[in-house]
Amino acid sequence: MPIHKHPLAEVFGYLTTDQSEKANRFRTHRLCPFNNKVPNCTKDKAKNPLGVCSIYQDGAPAITCPIRFREDWIIADDAAAFFFDETAKWSSLTEVRLNDSKGKSAGNIDVVLVAYDNNGKVYDFGALEIQAVYISGNVREPFEYYIKEPLSRGAMDWSKEPNYPRPDYLSSSRKRLVPQLLFKGGTLNGWGKKTAVALNKGFFATLPKLEQVPKPDADIAWLIYDLEIIKEKGQKSGRYSLKKVDEIFTKFEPALLSITTPSPGKVDNFIKLLQEKLDEQLETPPVNKTIDGPF
Repeated sequence: MPIHKHPLAEVFGYLTTDQSEKANRFRTHRLCPFNNKVPNCTKDKAKNPLGVCSIYQDGAPAITCPIRFREDWIIADDAAAFFFDETAKWSSLTEVRLNDSKGKSAGNIDVVLVAYDNNGKVYDFGALEIQAVYISGNVREPFEYYIKEPLSRGAMDWSKEPNYPRPDYLSSSRKRLVPQLLFKGGTLNGWGKKTAVALNKGFFATLPKLEQVPKPDADIAWLIYDLEIIKEKGQKSGRYSLKKVDEIFTKFEPALLSITTPSPGKVDNFIKLLQEKLDEQLETPPVNKTIDGPF
């Protein structure tokens, strides 16, 4: 059974138990406090957004919305410290299309940081990819149920409901992280440019161990964040705040190889499974039926 009976950690930027005037205003108007492209949340559906920023997993919040990482643009500062020297003038551009050699799109880069000279001319850049986690189960149902009566359902018990939502780290790495590194990261690495990957502490913990290198030799910086409760004076429930808890520096190809190389189990176990299935098949002969007078 889940440690948190309420699966939702943050809704429209605030704890579900936060009944402050500001939290209620953000819920009522479906606003995003984390630098979305517009003031409102646009996750899933613009007219009926799924305003879940994070969910609970084993008592800890897991970030499920990539926009959540944009709090105070801390991730941009951390990426710039990896890409450029401390004297560089830089700015950030969001959702920049990346084309391959044939002019076909390899996808959009979440954030491109550009360094420019005194004349405003770009002389260097780096790519920042944001990796939120996919969800298994149904998160829309508890969200819709909660948002109808947030005052009375801030501590609701959803633990006995079917399809309780949980982070799906395996799908997140296979379907999101690996393709991002393979296509977009491969292009950037071919140009000799660096990539920074921002992801949740829980997500990074599920990845295989990566071979680290000194920061100056790295192609990729893994920027690892967590959400920590901050309580201001007068607040009852507090609020989660984004904080960098670690950073890991790697080369591109060894990191990609580590993530994409499967960890095979014992072949004897697989042969045993095949034998069991074959035995079942041989012990249960097929039933042959004859249809009399089909015409």
